[in-house]
Amino acid sequence: MAASIGAMLALGPVLLLAGLRRVERPFSTADSTGLWRKATFLWSSWSVLRRIWVVGSVVAGVVVAVATGWLIGIVLVPLALLGIPALLSEPPQHEIATLAGLDRWIRLLAPSIATGKSIRDAILATRTQAPAILREPVARLVARVDQGWTTKEALLAMADDLSCADADAVLAALAISSSRGGVGTRTTLAALSENSAERLHSLREISSERAKPRAVVRQVTIITLLVLGGSMLLGGNFFEPYRTPVGQALALALAAAYVGALVMLRRRTIPEPAARFLRSSPR
Repeated sequence: MAASIGAMLALGPVLLLAGLRRVERPFSTADSTGLWRKATFLWSSWSVLRRIWVVGSVVAGVVVAVATGWLIGIVLVPLALLGIPALLSEPPQHEIATLAGLDRWIRLLAPSIATGKSIRDAILATRTQAPAILREPVARLVARVDQGWTTKEALLAMADDLSCADADAVLAALAISSSRGGVGTRTTLAALSENSAERLHSLREISSERAKPRAVVRQVTIITLLVLGGSMLLGGNFFEPYRTPVGQALALALAAAYVGALVMLRRRTIPEPAARFLRSSPR
């Protein structure tokens, strides 16, 4: 009963809004098959330890619900063991990783170009030494050049592969330099290297500042969970009112509010990607 009340409180407004929208869509078995395939792919992409952790969290929720009589344990325990660590973990820094890879790539191309090679020849000569994050985009760039694309077209297509505003700036400069027959390439690479290093330093400083509130909330969350766990074990009948259906629904609502606050915090600490300005022409 408590689980049903909590589900209605959480999903009721969403279902009400969804019901007000008149959308007619014929049922297709391909939809359910596609969802099943996506779920299967997601499960297979996880490591063994992560699968064990997910299954263990669900089992722990069931055990807590059976042992204590708190039906909401089926929801709260997996939520605490799976959702909270994910929300408080370090978000992926795609922009910083891409820019760092481009910075190393530029420094890799510079010595080869200094020997008199063109940008195209320098890319072909150093393709196996590209940073890990650029290895696949560089391989596609080389394949396009082998298929008859110009260096400029291949570089613009690589910008689409990376889908990053900072990558647009670097690859646009390389594309312009390549279209001029390599005139001023050394100066261009030196300027790109300097600008990339400064931009990378700024992004890392911003990332470290954004990580500070996340670290504070992580500490507060750990302390709160420890205090709640200790109170449940040593607090006697302090949590007895929460065993009633209304109490369990209230506990579920409080947990949902806290998780919602964590979601808002995570969204605020993840910067919006800068708008791209470069697009390759379709070929």
